[in-house]
Parts: sequence; C-alpha cells; structure tokens
Amino acid sequence: MSEGSTDDDQVLAVLREVMDPELHDNIVDLGMVRSAYVQDRTAHVTIALTTAGCPLRATIKRDCESRVLALNEVEKVQLHWDELTAEERTRVMERARLHARSSAAPTQVPARTRVMAVASGKGGVGKSSVTVNLAAALAAQGFIVGVLDADIWGFSVPRMLGVESRLNARPANSNEDRAKIIPMERPEGTGLIKVVSTGLMVDTEETALMWRGLMLAKAVEQFLHDVDWGELDYLLIDMPPGTGDVQMALARLLPQAEMLVITTPALSAQKVAVRVADMATRSHMPVLGVIENMSAFVTPDGKSWAVFGEGGGQRLADEIGVPLLGSIPLETAVSTGGDSGRPVALDSGPASEAFGEIASLIVNEISPPIDMEQCSASSMAEVPVTLRNN
Repeated sequence: MSEGSTDDDQVLAVLREVMDPELHDNIVDLGMVRSAYVQDRTAHVTIALTTAGCPLRATIKRDCESRVLALNEVEKVQLHWDELTAEERTRVMERARLHARSSAAPTQVPARTRVMAVASGKGGVGKSSVTVNLAAALAAQGFIVGVLDADIWGFSVPRMLGVESRLNARPANSNEDRAKIIPMERPEGTGLIKVVSTGLMVDTEETALMWRGLMLAKAVEQFLHDVDWGELDYLLIDMPPGTGDVQMALARLLPQAEMLVITTPALSAQKVAVRVADMATRSHMPVLGVIENMSAFVTPDGKSWAVFGEGGGQRLADEIGVPLLGSIPLETAVSTGGDSGRPVALDSGPASEAFGEIASLIVNEISPPIDMEQCSASSMAEVPVTLRNN
C-alpha cells in the first residue's frame, strides 16, 4: 500500500484499460505488467513486451502514462521495460487467439451451420478431393452443404465439382452496406452444394494468383462476410496446406469452426499433419478426427497393396487423441471423378462407400446438424468455443 489515497490495486485497475493494439486485449490480463506500485507520489510500472523492439511501445507508454496520471496522489509515472520469455509469449498469444475467437464479428455463415475446416500439413495428400467428396456425400443425404475453397493459390474445387460459371453478386438490400456474392449451386438429390472459390473469379483455371499472405487472409474474410450463403447445414472449408495466414484468419473469424485432419498412411505425412493439429489446439479450434486418404490399393482379385505405407492415419489419431473417422482406399475412380466433375462419392465402389460411411459418422455422431429450435444452439455462437480434452 502506498502513501496517500492511491494504492497499487488502483494502478492495476487503470492499467486494465490499456489495450495492446495488436493483440486487442488489456496488458494486465495478458500478463504483460510485471509490477505496479506507488511510492512518494510516483507510480512505478514495469511492462514486459513481446519483443524489446516492439513498434507499439510508444503507444503503450502514452496510454499507461495518461491513465495512471489521472489517479489521485500520482504526480509522476516511471515506466520500466522488460521482455516476455518464450513461455510467457506463448501464453500471451494463446490468450490473444482465444479472445479474438470469442469476440469475432458476425459473418454471413448462419449460427446453426456446422463448420469443418479440412486441413493437412502438406500438399499432395488429397485434401481437396476429400473435401469435395465429403460435401457430395453429405448433400446426397439431403443436407445443404457449402464448400469454401480457401486454398486461394491452389484452387481446384470448381473443376472437381464440375462448376465453371463465374461468381455474380446481387445488389445490397436495405439492411446491408454493400452487395453480396452469390455462391454457385449444384443440386444433389434432395440436397444442395453451394460453392465459392477464387477459381470462379479468375479468367481461366490456368490463371496464376500472385497474392501475398495478407491478401489471402483478406480473401477468406471476404468470403465469410460478403457471400450470401443462405441456409447451410454444413460448411466445408478446403484449407491450404500448412499453418499460415489463412489458417490463423479462419480460427479468428469463425469461432464455431472445427477441424478434420487429412493424412496419408505414410509416416512423413503423419508427422507433418501433427503440426496442423497443434495449430488448431493453439487456436482453440476443436479437432473432430483424422481421415486417412490413399490407403491400400485393392486389386479386382482382392489383393491389397499398401502403396504409401500403412497405419499413418491411426498413428496420427492416437498421437493427437482423436478418432480415426475412416480410410479412403487408393482408387483410380477418385481422380477420374475429380477430373470429370463427378465426385466418386456419388457413384459406387470402395471409395464411394468409405466417403458415405464417414459422412454418416459425422452426421450421426461426430458433428450432427444443429436444430436451432430443439436445443440451445442459438446461444452457442455467443459463447467462446472450449477446446475438447484431446
């Protein structure tokens, strides 16, 4: 307790009003205030920055001084600077990511929609193929399924779904400030697939998008805020490989998003995919399970060939503590269907059966549709997502 009418708790209280401009949370709850006390009418405050050369240091200094000087009996503020340890920086960033998810602005994705980010640690594991076929399998069961092609550079969803027309927009209505993009639609039985991709915005499929990372994140943000998705039971997001800007933007923008991790049986793919699961954990995004793609090739006479090894999907699922949802066999019909715009999930055969079983598992157990009238789902969008105990 200091002399006079101002005590240390009051200094901490006003420092809680000082926000880190980048992390969007106050410096006390972020753990950046090492100490704060008043002695002889001088407030001594020690602040640990994420890095000693933080460019926002001047802003934080100005805010701290102005707020603390407004206290009674404080005539001077003496700021001392420190740097967070690696462990402290990790805790700060985790809190910042959780805060960003819990305070995310509303998007055009309905609150009742189950959002699944289909992710992989590396390219070439068939992530887009799994996304498209899973969407087709869900639509075949009568659901309205959105497919957001967030692999901005490597878009392939339009070709795999046989969608070629360019995206159009409708004028803004009285409740909107700008026009909205209309997804392309593909009816599938009693269900419907809605598609949005940068591949539906460029001149040809061969056109290269030479965008930097920030533009990629902004494109995903636009697809969430400026697309009139309408009714959706599920939204599958075909993520780019890795753990970059798009992945971090999605975790921030869609608090209800959950992740499906795609791998092949190969040990190398499994080890890389662990990083994606780690990113999800750090971003407070639940991981629903693992799907193993390109598993054994089965010949017409019943012989099985483990072309890419075996067991990688189960090993990955065990390592990150989630279920293995299924294994997709290596079958030429998968690539043929992707090239022709006819997903193999809509036909017959081993791969089609596998996709159908995974879709049924998702619908009935892993991530069932949300009925806004029958449960408390209407309030779920307002509550921060809690990471499952994996």
